[in-house]
Amino acid sequence: MADPIELLIQGRAHELTPGFPVRRVLPSTKRRTVGPFIFLDHFGPLDVPPGGDGMEVRPHPHIGLATVTYLFEGGIFHRDSLGHAQAIRPGDVNWMTAGSGIAHSERTEPGMRQSGFRMHGIQTWVALPKAHEETAPSFEHVPVSRLPAWQDGKAALRLIVGSYAGRTAPTAHFSPIFYVAAEVPAAAALAVTPEHAERAVYVAAGTAMIGDRQLGVGDLAILAAGRATDAIAGMDGARLMLLGGTALDGPRHIWWNFVSSSKERIERAKADWKDGRFARVPGDPEFIPLPER
Repeated sequence: MADPIELLIQGRAHELTPGFPVRRVLPSTKRRTVGPFIFLDHFGPLDVPPGGDGMEVRPHPHIGLATVTYLFEGGIFHRDSLGHAQAIRPGDVNWMTAGSGIAHSERTEPGMRQSGFRMHGIQTWVALPKAHEETAPSFEHVPVSRLPAWQDGKAALRLIVGSYAGRTAPTAHFSPIFYVAAEVPAAAALAVTPEHAERAVYVAAGTAMIGDRQLGVGDLAILAAGRATDAIAGMDGARLMLLGGTALDGPRHIWWNFVSSSKERIERAKADWKDGRFARVPGDPEFIPLPER
């Protein structure tokens, strides 16, 4: 029987900010994208004691992409250069379209930092199609109550972005895409439908079997196209993220927080940030300087 896994990618250790470790899964030297997903960071679970710093990501810029933040535990407060100020909680979606350029910060709220908390979540970047790379920046918050949720056997699924299994999320998007959070109890099976051209399963907690391979936390399995694939949770259950969509319309360049089909556009974004031409973030006067390299 053919292997249902086309490629297996394992996340690598990285620090988002000092003392805030993440697993960076995409881009990888093995594969840069899955559908329009071009970046995946998995942070936590991390126990932050009372008085701890938590997440302190100062204002920084983006172009050519949309950021998608999804939390299992904890909270993040988002501010951006359009004036949005929005807390995100587990199950909600923050979708920020950078397009022609936006700056934002992501921080732990003072009350949460004072009491201590547990942080666990995933941030992904979705590369915009060439026709939308320079679209006007925007921000959308979708509360968990508005997202499609259903049972597939014993598994509980929630559609974060796009269309999947006959359901469509209200979250804005620019190309065929799907992004699903799935809770699969011990020994239960979840069938990943074949409707999208590129598909992957990421293990955020627990273990799962796909074919004859056991996957653990930090593993991203790129699935072979064209057929339904079963993911069977281990004895401790599994928290899985299903993601993918239509392949990008050409290669993308990534430099720091910039994504574009044009190297020249990235050079212009670098100069714009360095010279202060991006709009500032109201209520958050700090910023991250342009890296030297």
